[in-house]
Amino acid sequence: MDLKQLEYFVAVIEKGSFSRAAVAMNLAQPSLSRQVALLEGEFGQRLLERTGRGVRPTEAGTSLLSHARVMLNAATQARFHMTEMSSEPTGRVVVGLPHRVANDFCVPIIREFRARLPRAMISVVEGLSLSLRDALIGGQIDVAVLFDPAPTQLLSYEKLMREKLVLVAPASTRLKEQVSIADLAQFPMVLPSAPNPIRSLVDAVLLPRKVSLNIIAEVGGVNTALNLVKSGLACSILPSSAVHRLPDADRLMVAQIGPPAMWNSLVLALPTARPLTRLTQETTSLLRSIRYAS
Repeated sequence: MDLKQLEYFVAVIEKGSFSRAAVAMNLAQPSLSRQVALLEGEFGQRLLERTGRGVRPTEAGTSLLSHARVMLNAATQARFHMTEMSSEPTGRVVVGLPHRVANDFCVPIIREFRARLPRAMISVVEGLSLSLRDALIGGQIDVAVLFDPAPTQLLSYEKLMREKLVLVAPASTRLKEQVSIADLAQFPMVLPSAPNPIRSLVDAVLLPRKVSLNIIAEVGGVNTALNLVKSGLACSILPSSAVHRLPDADRLMVAQIGPPAMWNSLVLALPTARPLTRLTQETTSLLRSIRYAS
C-alpha cells in the first residue's frame, strides 16, 4: 500500500466512478483500475462494488476510506511544513490586538515583524477582546492578544502578563493609598459595560461579597472611562498600566484595592482546531517577546 493508491481509491469513491476519477486525475482508466485492484489484493478484500451508476464502497472500503483520508491529510500537512521550513516565511498573518495594546505596542510589534520576517506582511485588527476572540474562533484572525477571555476548547491561552486593577479618581478626591472592597461602594463610578473583561473581573469579586457599586454610567472601554474620571465626573476601576502611561496622570488619584486584589490578565490566544503555519508560529514567538509590562 502506498499513498498514491490511497489517493486513487479515495478519488474513485468521491467521483462515483472509475471513468470520472480517471478524467479528474488525468490518468488512463485501466491504470486507475489496476492500482485499485492492487490495493484490494493487498488487503484480500473487495473495496468497491460496481452499480448501474458507477461504484460504491463495500463495508471494508468504507472503513479504509476514513483511514485513507486521515493519512492523505497528514501527508499533505507534512509536505506543507517541510516546504515552509526550507524557505523564509511569506504570506500574510492577521493579528488581533485590543485597542489599548495596539496603542502602546503596535509600533514595536510591527518593527520587530519587519526585522524578523521581511518577506511577509502583518495585518493588525483592533477591537474589544470579546470581538477579537470571536473572530479568532471564526478564522478571520490567525493569532490574538486578549484581556481575560472566556475559556473555550476552541482556543488555547498562554498568559503574557497580569496587573492589578486600581481605583482611579479625580485629582480633587481625598483618597487613601489603599481602599477596601467594601469602601468601593462610597464612590460614584463609571465602568465598562458587561461583558467587558474588566467589568467581569470586578463583578466576580464584588458580587459574592454583596458589595453594590454606585454606578452612574457605563461606557465601552478604558479610555472613555479615564476621560470621564479626568473630567471629575466619577471614579473608575481600571488596570494600573492604563493610568501610568497617561501623559497627564497627575490629574488623577490612584489607590490600591483590597484585599483581595483584582488582577487583569493579558493572554496570547491561538485556535486549537487549525494547524499553525510557520508564519503564524514565528509571529506567535514575536508576540511572546514583547515586554507588555514595560
